[in-house]
Amino acid sequence: MVSISRLRDPRYYQVAVLATLLGIGVLALDFGIHWQNAVAILLTAQAVQYLGTRLAGLPRFDPLSALITSLSLTLLLRTELPLLAVAAAMIAIGSKFLLRVRGKHVFNPANVALVTLMLLSDRAWVSSGQWGSAAIGAFGLACLGFLVLTRAKRAETTIAFLIGYAALLFGRALWLGDPLSIPVHQLQNGALLIFAFFMISDPKTTPNAARGRVAYALLVATVAFTIQFIFYQPNGPILALILCAPLVPVIDALLQGTHYRWEKPDAHSSAHPKGV
Repeated sequence: MVSISRLRDPRYYQVAVLATLLGIGVLALDFGIHWQNAVAILLTAQAVQYLGTRLAGLPRFDPLSALITSLSLTLLLRTELPLLAVAAAMIAIGSKFLLRVRGKHVFNPANVALVTLMLLSDRAWVSSGQWGSAAIGAFGLACLGFLVLTRAKRAETTIAFLIGYAALLFGRALWLGDPLSIPVHQLQNGALLIFAFFMISDPKTTPNAARGRVAYALLVATVAFTIQFIFYQPNGPILALILCAPLVPVIDALLQGTHYRWEKPDAHSSAHPKGV
């Protein structure tokens, strides 16, 4: 049985939200997810997490972060090849152990896996269109994501990103004389909301200081807009996040803040965390 103290860990809520969204998507919205890929991602992620835990000498195996990454990959990654699904899980979880600065992994695991596969193979892509754009669906997803963020005490990252990105979209529409229904439609995107609520908000890959997180989120929004609407490349936010991620250690050096601990989201400890 899960203890009450562990229930403070917001990852339990993240798992519940993502699993619910996945179930609705498969059963009601026909997301087109291959069950073989889903199983391959889940099992591989846990295996790599266990191996990394042993090799890194961590005190205990923690499956939660790997499970969240698995669910995110299953929701966003599309490929007809199970081997690419396995590769995605290996890259995602392996990056947490191999690419680290001052006790934090540099890249969001799901983000680095998606970008790597898209760059190396034309058989992998990020889903977006099949999510639909109904306002009620977007609102429901946003509410679920915000619930997770309030538990994770990192809501300002997502709020700043969405405000910044929305401002750029509406500004572009006004500049071009487009109807405002266009940016509204662009914001009603399931992949964008999952990115905002479950990827850029990752407390292990965002700056420690609140001011740094807001500045970082606005920077990602600006880069995403540039990629998407100036260079006309798809998946602007996902590409922007991996481009901006190496700046997080720089921001942490300039702005002092506290390292985040999943088990104690309200704790104020300056010690470098050993867990991943």
